[in-house]
Amino acid sequence: MPLHFPYGLVRLPIWGYVVFTFVMVQVMFLGVTLYLHRDQAHGGLVLHPAVRHFFRFWLWFSAATVTRQWVAVHRRHHAFADRQGDPHSPAVFGLRRVVLQGYELYAAAARDPKILTYYGRGAPDDWLERNLYGRFPVVGISVFITLQMIVFGVPAITMLGVQLIAQPLFAAGVVNGLGHHVGYRSFELPNMATNIVPWGLLIAGEELHNNHHAFPASACFSVQPWEIDLGWLFICLLRALGLARVDSLAPLPNMMQDHVEIDADTVKALFTNRLHVLRDYRRRVIRPVLRELTKHEGVAQLAPSASQLLIRHPQLLNAQERQKLYELLDRYEVLRAVIDFRDRLQQIWEETSASHGRALEQLRQLCTEAEAHRIFALRLFARRLPTYTRPAG
Repeated sequence: MPLHFPYGLVRLPIWGYVVFTFVMVQVMFLGVTLYLHRDQAHGGLVLHPAVRHFFRFWLWFSAATVTRQWVAVHRRHHAFADRQGDPHSPAVFGLRRVVLQGYELYAAAARDPKILTYYGRGAPDDWLERNLYGRFPVVGISVFITLQMIVFGVPAITMLGVQLIAQPLFAAGVVNGLGHHVGYRSFELPNMATNIVPWGLLIAGEELHNNHHAFPASACFSVQPWEIDLGWLFICLLRALGLARVDSLAPLPNMMQDHVEIDADTVKALFTNRLHVLRDYRRRVIRPVLRELTKHEGVAQLAPSASQLLIRHPQLLNAQERQKLYELLDRYEVLRAVIDFRDRLQQIWEETSASHGRALEQLRQLCTEAEAHRIFALRLFARRLPTYTRPAG
């Protein structure tokens, strides 16, 4: 085929260049979320060896990504999420730096031999990894750039610019930056992870970051019915073709309305679904009780800040916010009762693994006290707890 300077070997219409670039970026994102994230880092997904190696090669070839480095840095992030030691947290480095220099923060952590040794365990360590991918991380991307320049000529400059900036911008900047700063939180956790949007279509489901931190091993990032995880759709396709196996999914509550007795299975079901239970408590108890308080004179102006103080995970409150919360609980007995019930329920979960018998006794006592309480929403919630059951089988 003759060379059409400055268009290289292949000349496409403008939409053709756009489609090609988009596909290249999406294949890279799928490699990150399916292979690096869900398969290698957390193990909730097990890809077929052929699919694994395709993505391992493609990420090295198109993005200079070495599996062991990515896995180690990501696991370190989960171990120290939004605390000192987190390689790329906005709470530690500031949002602006993580968004604009997220890749630099990742690269610095990836060069740390201690992080690689401790958190990179289980990552590929075969001949190819030792002698090609890990030893020559930029060779692949150099060939990738050269080939696109030969094939597409001058248009490849723009195409490559988009492709090469996509991972640092979206994976490092957007997910690690905005994903710990803006969005909504389905689950209150001791870190700042958020779901940026409920439709994970642009970066293959990584937008659902709060869900992922709530259930790290889950192969599916969507939890609520309205959420869409594009990566999960591809997992379903690969699974149908016999190219993937799902080993872990986020638990979903199993409710039996006619189950009214608190028994050992209730304790286990509540422990398994504790994040869902807390989310339910926020919606069915904390917010309704706070709305009732806002009807009283002098409380309305406290409602916006009070809601965040009551709902936010205690570890995320600073000293000033904790002081405001204490003052709020001292002032309003009804709020103190609501938070006390939640805290005691969490204490029961902490003891569940040690003694199911003691946890069962404490849960029954807690619900008995709630039933006798004058807070209507709390009584309803206590009656709802026995309906959480474990799925049959």
